[in-house]
Parts: sequence; structure tokens; C-alpha cells
Amino acid sequence: SGESGAGKTESTKLLLQHIMNLCKGNSQLEQQILQVNPLLEAFGNAQTVMNDNSSRFGKYIQLRFQNNTVRGAKLSEYLLEKSRVVQQDTGERNFHIFYYMFAGLSSEEKDMYGLLDPSLYRYISKWFGTEDVAQHWKQKYQELCNALDMVGFQEQEQVDMQAILAGVLSLGNVTFEPQENSGSLKVSEGSRGWLKAAAVSHDNFCAMISTFLRALQCITCSLCADARDSIAKVAYGRVFGWIVCKINELLAENVDPEVELKEIGILDIFGFENFAVNRFEQFCINLANEQLQHFFNHHIFQMEQDAYRAEELPWEAITFNNNEPVLNLLLAKPLGLLSLLDEQSAFPQATDKTFVDKLNSSFKGNLHFQPSRGRVLGFSIIHYAGKVQYTAGGFLEKNRDTLPANIRGLFINSVTPLLSLLFTGKCLCYDRASHMNWGTPWKQLRVGLRIRSLMVLMERMYSANPHFVRCIKPNSQKLPGVVDSQVLLQQLRYNGLLETIRIRRDGFSWRPSFEEFAER
Repeated sequence: SGESGAGKTESTKLLLQHIMNLCKGNSQLEQQILQVNPLLEAFGNAQTVMNDNSSRFGKYIQLRFQNNTVRGAKLSEYLLEKSRVVQQDTGERNFHIFYYMFAGLSSEEKDMYGLLDPSLYRYISKWFGTEDVAQHWKQKYQELCNALDMVGFQEQEQVDMQAILAGVLSLGNVTFEPQENSGSLKVSEGSRGWLKAAAVSHDNFCAMISTFLRALQCITCSLCADARDSIAKVAYGRVFGWIVCKINELLAENVDPEVELKEIGILDIFGFENFAVNRFEQFCINLANEQLQHFFNHHIFQMEQDAYRAEELPWEAITFNNNEPVLNLLLAKPLGLLSLLDEQSAFPQATDKTFVDKLNSSFKGNLHFQPSRGRVLGFSIIHYAGKVQYTAGGFLEKNRDTLPANIRGLFINSVTPLLSLLFTGKCLCYDRASHMNWGTPWKQLRVGLRIRSLMVLMERMYSANPHFVRCIKPNSQKLPGVVDSQVLLQQLRYNGLLETIRIRRDGFSWRPSFEEFAER
């Protein structure tokens, strides 16, 4: 754990290398496992203002062993930041893979995928980078291709995957305009070429979006654009989920089911974030970090001191910053913030303003909640790592995670085999994890449910024997070789590491069992 940019993903890669080295083998499986992280980074990481290689999802890697030899691995992914596909703030970029493709594909391959100059695409930042950066991306693309080959992805699967990503970019350039005399909308004349490049029949596409919007009794260009963006997001999310599914299939252990395997699990989760503008995505990320901090407190302070009291040892209690009240504010049922968000998301007439009004009335007087002042529609949460002000715009829409119901049929009938597969339910290991309701869009409360799937993981970890790797960020400028002591001290304080040092110094580091002690 640690702030965004503190080095969690790099530490995970080093830890995996170390464990594979300790296995003292050089099997193909071990090499495949080492390639998983760089592969996922291409599709799940992006540049933010805090970190040039920021994980925009959480992952849990389970390594399974028999006689000190790794026999298989399984990957779980949590809360991919799909909104990044269609929108990035100033100084940020889309997922790495889009830039790698432009830098690494040959002219012939770009023609095959219908890719033009990168500056033309609305979904990727206007600033593409210097020649040096492009060269770096080209090298990264080659590394990605090697990783895909090494892990076991077939050539046609790789082609289909990139065809879908190219289609997502083209789809982002489709715009809409009113149709004369009918009051409905059509794809604008200027963007029909983009629609063709996205390999979607524009008559079907526009008709389906119009049907979806007519059900909401409101047809505007901006709503059409929202529907277009939701299609792009779900297509990218499905590709990412399929990659994880495929990795699990290729790295599954091939042993007798009766054999009991030992397991080491590594949780590499997105770091705590506090930007100039914090949205629904930052809320999800910070909630996950709040849970992780509570897990740390429970093991390091509560369980430790309970053991001393049970042994009736002379012990002066060490106080720590217990963040349980913050978690109650966020997760309590039926009146926690997440429950209220799901409740509001279930009402078609609810808006971000009615949601904020509900929060303000429900949490009046709560020490960890502050209403926003001025004209900004939002609220502040006093997290364990400090106060974060959230902009409420988009909270309901992102939590609903809607998709026009008829769009599924459009995907199933796609000429790209992989795209058809992703929406026929055959990729079951992914569908179970992120079930989509293709009926009325208001019934989908998918993101809230997926946050709770992370809570299930936390509960599993309480029964394990955890080791905590606390990553500390040296400075806020993304500079090498620079240590800002104030930035360091702030992290040591809110992480509870100063109290941890005290309990380690004053506590009992060697814990033999009574049998070990008697034998000694």
C-alpha cells in the first residue's frame, strides 16, 4: 500500500521476481508469471499528474505451490477506471496501450486497423509526446507483444484485440445532429467515416441509441454522446476482463484436485489520490485504501495488543488513529454513503443534486463529512490520509454503469470473433465477476457491487498471515534522487508507521509456541 506513485507496482514486480528466484527453477510457467505484470500495465495503467505509470485498477495475484515449486497462478482484478477511455483531465493520458499501438504498429498494420494520425482522435490526449517518448512507446509495444506471446495468446486473438481498440478510438469521433422534420437524431455527415472505421452499421447503431433514449423520453446530442461513450467503456472493460480471464486459463495449475497447494497472495491496489478535481473514480480508490488501512490497523495494533492482554503481560496501551468511523460513514447499511448512492441510482428521476442533498441531511454533524461550500456540487470526506473534496457530478451515472440494451445484439453479430465472444457469455470467468443486466438500465448497480467484491477479498485476507509492504513516496514532483522530508513525515504519520515503530520496539518480537519453548 501507499500513495499513488509510491512504488507499489514496481515493488510487486520485484517481489514476484524474488519469489520465482527462490523456487530455483526456470520453468516456462515462472517466466509466464513474470510477464503478467508488464502485460496488464499496458492495458490497465496510465499517466496521471501524480504518477507516469499509475495503476488504474486493483489486482490480487495468487501463486500456488507444491513442494516449493510454483504450480499455477490466478489473477483477480478490481474496479478498472473505464471512464479514462473516454475522458482524461489536463496533464493526463489514456491507457498506455493506445499510445503503444500508434508508436509500435507498422504503416501496413495501421492501415489494416483503420488507424490515422493520433492527433485526430478525441479519446486520446491532444499532446502525443516527443520523439524520445514515441521511441520509448515503440519499445514498450514490442515488450507487450513478447509478453502476449510468452503468456500464450494466439496471433488471431492479438489481432482481434487491437482491432477492437482501434474501433473504440474511431467510435469516439462519431457525433450526432438533428434529423430534418423528424425531431430525431442521426449520425452527422462529417463523422460517417469514423463510424465505418468503427465497423458498426450506422443505421443500426443510431436506431438502437435512439430507442434507448426514447425510453428515457429525452433525445439530445449530449445524451447520444453519453450512450456512445458508454459503449466504448464497456467494450474496453470487456477486453480487459477477457485478458485477465485468458491469463487465468493459461496459468491454471495442472495438478490432482486432491493435492493441497500452499498459496502466497499479493495485493497491489491503486494508491490514495487527492487531485485538484476528485471524481467518482477517486472515491472508489480512496475507499479501497481506507479498507486496507483498517486491515493494517487491525493486525498491527488491535490483534497485537489483544494478544498481550490475553497473556496478562505488563503493557501500556498504544493509541492509534482508528479509521473505523470513516468506514462506517462510507459502508454502513442502510445509511452509509455507498448504500445511499445505490438507493439514489435506483430512481430514474434522481440527480447528482438529490444525491448530495440526501448526504447533507443524512450526515449532518458527522465529524468525517463536510458539505461543500459555494456553488460546487460536492462534498468532502475526512479520510485517514487527509481531507478530500469530491465533485458529485457523474456519481449516479458512473455507479449505474448503463449500456443501451440492444447494443448487446450489435456486439454479438460483430465481424470480429473476439468481440462477439465477449458478449455471448462464453467467457464465463469474466461474466460471473461483472454481470451486466441487459434489461432496463436503471437496474444496474454494478460498481457498488464490485466495490463490495473488494470487501469480500479483504475478509478473506483477515484469515491469512499478512505481511505489509508500505511504500513511501519521496517527493510530489515525480523526480528521481530527491527526498522531501515533509512529504515523507506526512506519510509516516497518517499511515500509522510511527506508532508501528513504537509497538515493534516495546513489544515482543519473538513468539515461540509453548512446545518450542519447553524443547529449548
